[in-house]
Amino acid sequence: MADGGHYYNEHDDRTAPQFRGRKGRGAHKGRSYDRSRRDRQRGSHSGGFGGPGPRSRLEDDGDITMSDSSQDSSSQHRFNPYGRQSRKGDGRFDRDRRGGRGGGGGGGRGGFKGGDRGGGGSFGGGGKNRSGWYKVTIPHGRKYDKKWLLQALQNICSITYTPVQYHIDHNRVHFYVDDSSAASALHKCSHKITDTDGYKVEVHVNPSAPPSFLLTDLKPEHLEHLKQCMAKRFDGSQQALDLNNIRTDPDLVSQNIEVILNRKTSMEAVIKIIEENIPELACLNLSNNRIHKLDELADLVTKAPHLKTLNLSHNELKSDRELDKVKSLKLVELWLNRNPLCDLFKDQASYISAVRQRFPRLLKLDGHDLPPPIGFDVEAPTTIPPCKGSCFGSDEIKVLILHFLQQYYSIYDSGDRQPLLDAYHDGASLSLTTPYSTQNPSRCSLGEYHKDSRNLKRLKDSTMRFRLLKHTRLNVVAFLNELPKTQHDIASFTIDVNTYTNTLLSFTVSGVFKEVAVDGKSRDSTLAFSRVFITVPSGNSGLCIVNDQLFIRMATTEEIRRAFVAPAPTPSSSPVPTLTAPQQEMLTAFSLKSGMNLEWSQKCLHDNDWDFNKAAQIFTQLKTEGKIPDVAFIK
Repeated sequence: MADGGHYYNEHDDRTAPQFRGRKGRGAHKGRSYDRSRRDRQRGSHSGGFGGPGPRSRLEDDGDITMSDSSQDSSSQHRFNPYGRQSRKGDGRFDRDRRGGRGGGGGGGRGGFKGGDRGGGGSFGGGGKNRSGWYKVTIPHGRKYDKKWLLQALQNICSITYTPVQYHIDHNRVHFYVDDSSAASALHKCSHKITDTDGYKVEVHVNPSAPPSFLLTDLKPEHLEHLKQCMAKRFDGSQQALDLNNIRTDPDLVSQNIEVILNRKTSMEAVIKIIEENIPELACLNLSNNRIHKLDELADLVTKAPHLKTLNLSHNELKSDRELDKVKSLKLVELWLNRNPLCDLFKDQASYISAVRQRFPRLLKLDGHDLPPPIGFDVEAPTTIPPCKGSCFGSDEIKVLILHFLQQYYSIYDSGDRQPLLDAYHDGASLSLTTPYSTQNPSRCSLGEYHKDSRNLKRLKDSTMRFRLLKHTRLNVVAFLNELPKTQHDIASFTIDVNTYTNTLLSFTVSGVFKEVAVDGKSRDSTLAFSRVFITVPSGNSGLCIVNDQLFIRMATTEEIRRAFVAPAPTPSSSPVPTLTAPQQEMLTAFSLKSGMNLEWSQKCLHDNDWDFNKAAQIFTQLKTEGKIPDVAFIK
């Protein structure tokens, strides 16, 4: 609808400009525009065109639009020739004009009379509000900040009010007040607050029952009747309690006892009876009880620890997030069918997955068997056993692999990797992989490896997958020469043999290393690697690599702490200092006593100033702590 260059529709809360003396046509010629155009659009009862306007469609179920009898005096006495003052039986509004109990006297306009709690007239329904409580509803209130909304209402409300049980239901905000004067003042605040989008804030106020949390507990005699009713519904042979549709139980209805399990007090009473009388309960049926929240059921974890079957079917659970409140229950059977939450899933598989995420031991859902759960049936948290170190399978393989790795990494870390050509088969292949990360590669220590990473989880292009796979030993070694210079901590190596036959040996090497800058100094960052070598026999006692899979990642805090602690081996290419005769004799004796080769024995003696006893003590200590690598014992 266009008006003065502005457009408004039935969903617009903005108030259009008011026009006075504007003449219309037809049967309503000369109609008074003493109210805003918007009020007429939304079904104001005086004036208008005789029927409810689009406003009725905006109100939530069960709300009754309040009469305008509580407007200020100027608007009450303004002349309106089309106000239908003589109309009788005007439904919910005219009941207040008949001078009844809620009307406050003949000729009065209903509305609120006086400030007493629950006294005086009523609105939106006629009759006296016996509870003294009023429910305040803000349509579309979800979009407002709670603090802002309540403060904005208080700023223009003529009476200080205390909101009780503020909550959000769909897009609406609700709270309660227990003062009729405050309710009347809040009703007058409707359309007087403009939000940041230029819309007017609506305020609906209606007489209401007390908030649910204020409902009194069941009386002692009622609790006794409830206990007897539950005893009648309990099957001791199955340890099962059937509370299906308990609110209609004849024994309770005949005693005028209301047990409504979607109320906090009723559910707490039931759980207390379970705790005191049947803590060994195994099956509980709560179907057909209009349950929409599971907060109170969380207590069943401690009150009924043996509960294995729970029936919540035919209730009003709207979200699977409610199940989080009871996920500590060790359920094997659960019923949820005929709840609104079941309609939220695109298929049965996603429904089962969401439920089993909360109850991993579940074997039956809605009466249907589920596949056995996959997982570790561990009751208490257990510590993962420590790593047991390398696994070779036999001493023969151990010597073969350690000798190969000592040669390989002495060349790899030497600065010139070209001699590694002898270690690879003519048709060898190599691939490099780094973990997938959204971090900018240039800011990551793995940046220099990222561009060549063949991470199949990240890389979907088959052409790039093939291109990043290095083929033939020439291409493999050329690629290795382009990688940063390194220094590996051989003492950190862990070796695991995967496969061993007469014609093939596959093993994995894991450890840490540092990159070495051009000036020969190592960088601060410590990296970790895992490398799978697939080899075939070469010569009399050598290995030849046919496939090399290198995975590089950032080292963990523990790996960094333990890195490069053990003494590094003396490179075989470095010059061997000339030893005196006593040193040669001491070296031979130390090698025999320790079991280490001459190279490592000499290193140990040299680091301890050729003090045999001191070197032996340090050796014993390092060996006990597992800090001497296996390569030190290869002779």
